[in-house]
Amino acid sequence: MIWKRPLSLEDLNHMVAGSMISQLGMVFTHLDDRQLEATMPVDERTRQPFGLLHGGASAALAETLGSMAGYLASEEGQCVVGTEISASHHRAVTRGEVRGVCCPLHLGRSQQVWEIVIFDRDKRCCTARLTTALLG
Repeated sequence: MIWKRPLSLEDLNHMVAGSMISQLGMVFTHLDDRQLEATMPVDERTRQPFGLLHGGASAALAETLGSMAGYLASEEGQCVVGTEISASHHRAVTRGEVRGVCCPLHLGRSQQVWEIVIFDRDKRCCTARLTTALLG
């Protein structure tokens, strides 16, 4: 198991209450030994004016998953900050819900790299990579 902080899905969802994360309807839904998942609705909060899931909303979901995974994988007293994010959008999504799956690519002493894949049903619609720095 890569997680160093003993938090449950309920704890994670409680932590983000009232933030942009909850305002966009993101919900952490799965946590196992090596990955964290969350969902986000595709609705008026997350679509761009042309009716498609906004790329920035996908990036926000990716950043949320990678940052929270980074926090879970850090030691007490450490702070995790995002330093770089990239996202490739593969297909349009117009309605429903997307699911993000976050897995580690690199877990170092001072840097982490996370891959976040976002699915519309079972079809990949976005692939993102987040690099974080561990401070403290």
